Amino acid sequence: MLRRILLLAPLALAACVETAPLPPAPVDPMPVNACGALDLQFLVGEPASVLETMRFSQQVRVIRPGQAVTMDYSPARLNIEVNGAERITRVSCG
Repeated sequence: MLRRILLLAPLALAACVETAPLPPAPVDPMPVNACGALDLQFLVGEPASVLETMRFSQQVRVIRPGQAVTMDYSPARLNIEVNGAERITRVSCG
């Protein structure tokens, strides 16, 4: 009996402890879709040649396999990744 009391005592004490509310999550100062990538997801799977017929109002970077790119992050820049078969595989901001 004493053993049960000793095992249950920490649980009883834990129920009495008040916890502070968690702080709000930080707000991202840049919108997720600053470059319009969400609106261009229909391009994924299309041939890269379709880009030649399009006009973009923002800076666009077409990235091919093995191509060196800068690591700087620019939320307004549109990145379009193309695979070895010249198909668009990803459209993102950065």
